[in-house]
Amino acid sequence: MEHLTKETFQQKIFDFENNKEWSYSGELPAIVDFYADWCGPCKMVAPILEDLGKQYAGKLNIYKVDTEREQELAAAFGIRSIPSLLFIPKEGKPQMAMGALPKESFVQVIEGLLGVPA
Repeated sequence: MEHLTKETFQQKIFDFENNKEWSYSGELPAIVDFYADWCGPCKMVAPILEDLGKQYAGKLNIYKVDTEREQELAAAFGIRSIPSLLFIPKEGKPQMAMGALPKESFVQVIEGLLGVPA
């Protein structure tokens, strides 16, 4: 799991300052977890994402964005509550989900929306 700054987000995910239309830069589908260290539900999601990172290694990238450190990035995506999770398929538009999801919900999204095989 990789922590992103605004700069690395723009390189690996989407350069939102120079592009108006969504265009994903990554090679694999991805999940971006917008979180904060003080957030209880974020702490519940963290081990789930770590497990999923191992389970789908080589098929899916999981990134984390600390909304306290990366306020400009969080603002660019309209993050108002955390955890907020950005699910990014290889093709098509990303989808945002808010709140702590159970592992089963992540698996459904990863295999359904993102099209990552089990």
